[in-house]
Amino acid sequence: MTSIPPPLDRCVRHPNVATGRHCTRCERPACNDCLVAATVGSQCLDCVRSSRPPRAERMRRWNAVQPAVATRVLVAANIAVFVWTGLGGAGALGGTTSSRQLQLGLAEYFVASGEWWRIITAGFLHYGALHIAMNMLLLYQLGSLLEPVLGRGRFVLLYFAAMVGGSLGALLLSPDALTGGASGAVFGLMGAAAVALLHRGVNPMQTGIGTTLVLNLLITFAIPGISVGGHLGGVIVGAGAGYVMFDPSINRQMPWATWAAPVAAVGACLFAIAAIV
Repeated sequence: MTSIPPPLDRCVRHPNVATGRHCTRCERPACNDCLVAATVGSQCLDCVRSSRPPRAERMRRWNAVQPAVATRVLVAANIAVFVWTGLGGAGALGGTTSSRQLQLGLAEYFVASGEWWRIITAGFLHYGALHIAMNMLLLYQLGSLLEPVLGRGRFVLLYFAAMVGGSLGALLLSPDALTGGASGAVFGLMGAAAVALLHRGVNPMQTGIGTTLVLNLLITFAIPGISVGGHLGGVIVGAGAGYVMFDPSINRQMPWATWAAPVAAVGACLFAIAAIV
């Protein structure tokens, strides 16, 4: 006697397609095109979709594995401005100031005339390849260290708070000089990193952070033409904001304060600038 094989099930998504396979999760019949390999067996598209975490959680996980995106963007922005000023006649080794550098540089005269944007644009201006190379090397190293700890948003706030602090220091100590460079922001990151080590019971002088900070401060005072005010202003504001942002008890009890600290620092610096220009 000839046995008749049992009829095959139909794919739930393609009723015209017969299939002998089933989803190992919901056990519904599905064709090869509607099954995705899972840890155990295969799952249908509906089960795969329902097992995915919410969009916000997926974005959080994606952000967590990205390598210091904000740091890379800041480095790229500085390089882009350097190239732009170079196309406008600025020399790669410094020297005379070009018209484009003059448009971005910081001096009390320009801020008093209402050109407040220079407080920020000066932080992206560099005079020569060595100037930008040293700043970008330190920015990349410090950003790779601090951004994963702070998160992208707070790291950017800290960076700009230190930058504005550097602008305040430059206007206080060298108001007539045309100042530029990311040094104020970079010194602020060094100060914040040193404070973060202190919060963790580590002596910064026993690490590369403390040595680099002290060495750069010595260079600041030893070599003419360097913005002493810019460096000191940046490191003071960066360390001050960093003290709050890296304090373990504040992070546990008042996490909002770790966001408010750099914002308050920017506000205080702008108020001080308004008072002196």
